[in-house]
Amino acid sequence: MLCQNCQKNEATTHIKRIINGETTQSHLCSDCAKSLGYDSAFSDFGFNFSDMLSSFFNDATATMLGGHTLRCEKCGSTFNDIVRSGKIGCADCYRTFYDKLMPSLERIHGRTVHEGKIPNGTEQLKTENEISKLQNELDEAVAAQNYEKAAQLRDRIKELESEGKVNE
Repeated sequence: MLCQNCQKNEATTHIKRIINGETTQSHLCSDCAKSLGYDSAFSDFGFNFSDMLSSFFNDATATMLGGHTLRCEKCGSTFNDIVRSGKIGCADCYRTFYDKLMPSLERIHGRTVHEGKIPNGTEQLKTENEISKLQNELDEAVAAQNYEKAAQLRDRIKELESEGKVNE
């Protein structure tokens, strides 16, 4: 993107101003930004701010900070974008940032499985949900080689299915 002021150099300084609810953006090259008074915000302090920050981090941390930032392949959001906005970019972000999102989702919702609400009079749905939960427990019991519990769960599933409440 070319500088909006001189239309010659590549824009390296991006300024966003919000005044009385109206947003304006400027894209300037470093020379124009400096001439318009938009040079480094920390230049008046008499020291190099980046040098001060780098003293807080060791080389490994600096490599991590300067390295590759994970982005969602579909929408391009980073985890920091999600944290700042409080909004997930797209459905693929849940897969991309799964490990980072799960602790927050568990804290907010108390669980990670959506159970939803079932309207009154929908006994069939309740039974189907119960069978689904029992089937999951049955799979876990078989995997743990707890065959006695697995047999009890199998019998309960057959009992619910034979009551005619589940359409097959």
